[in-house]
Amino acid sequence: MNTSVRRLTRCAVLTALALAISVAEGLIPLTILFPIPGLRLGLANLVTVYALCCLSPKESFAILIARCTLGALVGGNLSALAFSLTGGILAFLVTWLMLHVGGLSLFGVCIAGAAAHNTGQVLAAVVVLGSPAIAVYLAPLLLASLVTGTATGAASILLVQRVPRLDDAKA
Repeated sequence: MNTSVRRLTRCAVLTALALAISVAEGLIPLTILFPIPGLRLGLANLVTVYALCCLSPKESFAILIARCTLGALVGGNLSALAFSLTGGILAFLVTWLMLHVGGLSLFGVCIAGAAAHNTGQVLAAVVVLGSPAIAVYLAPLLLASLVTGTATGAASILLVQRVPRLDDAKA
């Protein structure tokens, strides 16, 4: 199989995996542990982090956009697409930057990505609702980013270490 077909197949599989994780994660209410409505661990971001570490930024970004779009379609909530895309794109940019600046472990990178995702979603909410009052929600979300980013970071380390890169995989 030629390399471009292998890369496309890898991107398709990663997109499907990210979508499945996102849908499954939506079924787990974290409000039992943390009384913050809508809080999620962000496990689908594991796929984005893996893609940023092992694929090109272009492929990683395509996986993110496809996951957010398909997730909104599967979930039947197209209004959530603005929040998902805004948070996802901001987290993607911060994560990519942190990976290239160096000096941070995947724990730090994932915590920064989680904080950026929450910040992006609150910014989207301010625009959609037309009120800056929703910004008070950012403080508890940023605190939650420490927990969710740490969990995602730990899982990302294992994922990046144990799942072979495309170039390392046997044909």
